[in-house]
Formats: sequence, C-alpha cells, structure tokens
Amino acid sequence: MIEFVVKTSSRNQMINITREVSESIPKDLSGMAVVHIPHTTAAVTINEGADPALKNDILNYLEELVPHSAGYTHIEGNSDSHIKSSMIGSSVNLIIDGGKLVLGTWQAIFFCEFDGPRTRKVYLKLIEQ
Repeated sequence: MIEFVVKTSSRNQMINITREVSESIPKDLSGMAVVHIPHTTAAVTINEGADPALKNDILNYLEELVPHSAGYTHIEGNSDSHIKSSMIGSSVNLIIDGGKLVLGTWQAIFFCEFDGPRTRKVYLKLIEQ
C-alpha cells in the first residue's frame, strides 16, 4: 500500500491528486487502483479537471444542501463535514492499463476536504491483474 499526504488550506476544498496517484503506478502495471481516504470528514471523487470553476460549483452546492450551521446535534460542530463525506464517498476504483490510469479526457481525481485546514492521508492500493 502507498500512502501520501495532502495539506489543505481551507474548510471546504477540492484538490486534484491525479498526478500523485499516477506517479505512484509502476510503468508496466495493469490492473486496478483503489484510492481510499481514511477520514470521516473528507472524501475522494472523480470529476472534470479542466475547468477549475467546477470545483467551486460543487463545493457551493454541497454547502447549500448541507450548511455548516443547521442545528446539528453532533458535539464536535462538524456534522456537515461528516454528511458531505458520506455523500461523496471515501474511495474510488480506477483501471490501470500499461502503467497508466484509464480516465476520460476531462476526468481527474479529487481529494475533497470538508473540515479543514488539515494534513490528511491518502491511501493507494495497486492490484495487479
């Protein structure tokens, strides 16, 4: 298993981690990659990486759906972060062919922070086929 760190700078943030994942894959590997986030207030997703405005659109809409202050009962005050993390998900599976991720033209892998700023871990498991 491979582990790398992501440092976030704001409470809600999406960071493109495609390069970090790609650089961790041996050139001759074909199989699967599992990207997993071991945090209950963060997530990972695949979405468009070409237009940076899309990240803001996603974060803004999530904030509308699940506002930070909405009378939650969770004592830590970050219920919205837990809910957003559950909505997006803690892992993604990717196909690897000849050492390269199989992604669509515009697709990228994003680490999603919902309770930052923090230093977070990303786990990558490569499965050879």
